[in-house]
Amino acid sequence: MGMIVQKFGGTSVGSIERIQHVADRVMSEVQKGHQVVVVVSAMGKTTNQLVDLAKQLTSQPSKRELDMLLSTGEQVSIALLAMALQEKGYAAVSLTGWQAGIKTETVHGNARIIDIDTTRIHQYLQAGQIVIVAGFQGVTEKGDITTLGRGGSDTTAVALAAALQADKCDIYTDVTGVFTTDPRYVKAAKKLEEISYDEMLELANLGAGVLHPRAVEFAKNYQVLLEVRSSMEEESGTTVKEDVSMEQHLIVRGIAFEDQVTKVTVQGLPHELPMLPTVFTALANRGINVDIIIQNTTNSGAAAVSFSIRTEDLLETLQVLESFKGAKIEYESQLAKVSIVGSGMISNPGVAAQMFQVLADKGIEIKMVSTSEIKISTVVSQENMVAAVEALHTAFQLDEKAAVRS
Repeated sequence: MGMIVQKFGGTSVGSIERIQHVADRVMSEVQKGHQVVVVVSAMGKTTNQLVDLAKQLTSQPSKRELDMLLSTGEQVSIALLAMALQEKGYAAVSLTGWQAGIKTETVHGNARIIDIDTTRIHQYLQAGQIVIVAGFQGVTEKGDITTLGRGGSDTTAVALAAALQADKCDIYTDVTGVFTTDPRYVKAAKKLEEISYDEMLELANLGAGVLHPRAVEFAKNYQVLLEVRSSMEEESGTTVKEDVSMEQHLIVRGIAFEDQVTKVTVQGLPHELPMLPTVFTALANRGINVDIIIQNTTNSGAAAVSFSIRTEDLLETLQVLESFKGAKIEYESQLAKVSIVGSGMISNPGVAAQMFQVLADKGIEIKMVSTSEIKISTVVSQENMVAAVEALHTAFQLDEKAAVRS
């Protein structure tokens, strides 16, 4: 007998029929003798619909009131799932984020969990109840409801698993596991049986949408055993843990990519201004995330800096940079970032050279490069994104044996 935390996303609870199916998945774990805590998201597109309602009233809704509104979506799904389980003869209770003891910082719209008081959850579990918790939400010290931002239900589930010292956390999604790349774009993509926290964290940060980076970070910090599984199909998924067995010949374990990237170049700032801290402090103060950064200095001492941003942040970025008198600003949109990830890179020199050669052979120009111990990212034109991913997927032998454990 152990304790399992299960998380089901909005698609999984998008209709009464699907809620019934989720109830069956929960029941199967209870029948094995496990204590079960379930975290669910709002049904289907409910969150988007609630945002649309708010925008019909105001173009800039209060962040506090928006959190109050959006938190109701999960309240609907937890109550319905509890009812479904009760109708099937199982004792179940639903809890909002604040009822479950999830304490957050006072940041509306993107709060971080700072503590979880598990007393109430343990009381229900000891009484033989299935506990169903609303994902994506918590409460501040003053009692205000907050939401956790994109991927918040994943974070809720992993944080609860850590706080409860659960044996496992199962993340149920609309895919059967973590793939070598997005199978919607690359048909040769293969499901991985297991992947390390570090590799999964890199993939999540680089655009792989199967798990949110904050959830993976929580899992790594607290050594929570994760499994990404399909909510609709009965098959094993991908285990995310600290140490994994080496897949056959796999230096690269996955390829992530994202479009809507813009490269911005700034030149001509006054010499008395230190370029990097001046530019990036101004951008950070506006909440603009900067990714790849390249600085160049000419023989004359003039400096230029290039960096990548999300295209949706371009207008605000230009407004920030235009406040610097004398700055010359250039930008290039319609770009994408393609990244290879694998812990095998640490002990295998020449991976970057191979990546660049593969792209060169396909006639794909590299605009920017960023590296770490286990990843290499390149910025290419958006029209070449899928071709780049397919070529790299084949070159690093991910087409064939990615799901085979040695």
